[in-house]
This record gives sequence, structure tokens and C-alpha cells, in this order.
Amino acid sequence: MPRRTATMLASTLMLIALLCVGVLIKVPYSEMTPGPTVNTLGDHGGEPVLQISGHKTYPTSGHLNMTTVRVTSADYNMNLVQAVYGWLAHDNIVVPHETLYPDGKTEEQSSQENAEEFSQSQESAKVAALKELDIPVQSRVIVSTVLKDSPAEGKLHAGDVIKAVDGKEVKQPEDVAKLVTQHKPGQKVVFTIVPAKEAAAAEKAGKEPSVTEQIAVTTQKADDDDRAVVGIQAGTDHTFPFSIDIKLADVGGPSAGLMFALGIVDKLTPDDLTGGKFVAGTGTITDDGVVGPIGGIGMKTVGARERGAEYFLTPADNCATAAKDVPDGLTLVKVKTIDDARKSLQDIRKGKTSDLPQCTTK
Repeated sequence: MPRRTATMLASTLMLIALLCVGVLIKVPYSEMTPGPTVNTLGDHGGEPVLQISGHKTYPTSGHLNMTTVRVTSADYNMNLVQAVYGWLAHDNIVVPHETLYPDGKTEEQSSQENAEEFSQSQESAKVAALKELDIPVQSRVIVSTVLKDSPAEGKLHAGDVIKAVDGKEVKQPEDVAKLVTQHKPGQKVVFTIVPAKEAAAAEKAGKEPSVTEQIAVTTQKADDDDRAVVGIQAGTDHTFPFSIDIKLADVGGPSAGLMFALGIVDKLTPDDLTGGKFVAGTGTITDDGVVGPIGGIGMKTVGARERGAEYFLTPADNCATAAKDVPDGLTLVKVKTIDDARKSLQDIRKGKTSDLPQCTTK
């Protein structure tokens, strides 16, 4: 056999062997890829994403797309070849497995957490949108969760409205922890509450609840320090002056908050926010309309551009990362609040694109 042929054969066999080894070697990594984008102004799964009743709405045009990222499952075993391919591919990101599933979190646990965050983001989007339009929203502090085998179990219940702790009025969820931790473990703390059933009945009747109860709970020592705790998580519940439903299944996480809020604003105001333009974006949002950073920004800009977006509303804290690799034809617009986003949309609608606050790598 000629030397050249033998060398080529040996090289081919070695390459095949390396590929086989690469396929067999498992590595602790996961993969992120661009996910679907959904127009919050349009339909999804045969019904409107945003459904508003009890208040006048207006026609909309264009797109205000929320964006997503696909991730591999918790039990996905990536091999070395797949990891190398992912590192080299432009539209994929390979990250350590623990980045997506920390502390050995299972697929079910991750999905549940994402669903809870998604639900909370919808609530905050509604509040932020109505506040932006100066429409009053009633808020109250509630028992969000009660830990199993905690002192509060059986005494306080999810949905109970917390009016006061030790006779001191509660205005924010953080007030509850502050007042409880003023005690020493083993001391009693008294909650003034409206039971969840009474609160729900009063809300349905459009009245203020009249029934309150005094519940004494003995504190215990926290697991990680000497704080006094009772085993509850306080949260915020809202009463809206009319019905706003967000219909979008199979999506999780908090990152669609900004786009939901803008979609609600667009439907409740006569001004057409986009002027028919294709705008996508991302970002968490607080009740006060502050936009927060998200993960997978590079995958979201790629997915948005592939769908046809011309402008991408980008959380200020994600701007530097997003600006390092901008898809051709996509303008990254920097936003810190929902009001920033509305002003930028106004400039886009009027064609004043030179006035847009664009993202930079610095």
C-alpha cells in the first residue's frame, strides 16, 4: 500500500476513533438556543394573548413581541462532540449545567419555579401598565406561602391578608419580616389578618372586608442564623378595576414582563405605540415599572431578528452584552423603565430613530 494512502487511512481511522470517544464522553454542560417569539398584541393558540374587558380598548398594529430561550432538559447528557459544536455555532450557547439547574434542581422543580415567576411577571405587568396610565390599583400584603412544619402552619394560610403585626400596620411585604425579626425565637408575634375566604368574598362583592382575626404565632430560630421566624413568605395581591387576562401557555420565567405591560398600555390608549413597526424586546418589570435584566439576551436578539424584528427593547443592564453581537438589521434600544420604552416607541413611530438611546458595549 502506498505510503500516502496508508497515511490517509490512518488519519481517517484516528478521526473516527476520536469522534467515537467524543460521543461517549459526557460533559456537565447544557445548551441554550433561540426560542419562539409571540406578539403580545396578537393571537396565540387561537385566542388573543391579551384579553381586556370592562374598559374601553383601541385597535393596535405592528408587533410588540416577547422573546424566549429554549434550554436542554435537566436530564440531558451532552457529549463532548455536541459541546464543541455548540461552542462553535453562532446561534447556540453552551453553559455549565448548574447555571440552568443549580443545586441539583430537577426538571419538575425548575418548571414549577418558572411557572411561578411567569405568573408573578404577569401580575406586575398589569400593575405597571395601569400605574403608567394613572389608573388606580388597590394593593394589599398577603401570606404568599406557608412552609411545611413551620410554626405558622395551620394558623396562617396562603391568601390571608396581613393588616398588621403586633398592632403595627403593614404596608409592604418586607414590613412583615422586619416586625417578626424584632422578636427573639420562642416569643409570640400577633398577626392581624383578614382570612383568605373573607378577602376573596369581599373582593367579589366589590367591598372592603370587615372581618379581621388576631392570630398569635410562636416564633422559632431560623435555620441559617439566630433570626426569629414563623415560616411564611409575604407577598402582594392586587385588585384591578377591570379584567385583564394574559393567555399564553408553555412559557415560564419573568422576562416577558415589559412586553406584556407595553401590550396592555397599547390596547388601553388611542395612540398606536408601534406605528405598525415590528418591535420585540425583553425584561422583567416591577410594579413601579422598573425594567430588570434577564438571561440569554444573545439568543433572544437572534430569535427576534429571525422572526422579523427591526427594533429590540433591551434592559439597560443587558445592553453591554447584547451590543457585542448584534444581528444585522436589528437596533438595540436601551430601556430602564416602562416610561423609557413608551418614549422610544413614540420616536420609532415618528421615524425619529436618531433619537433612540441605543445600546453600546461600554
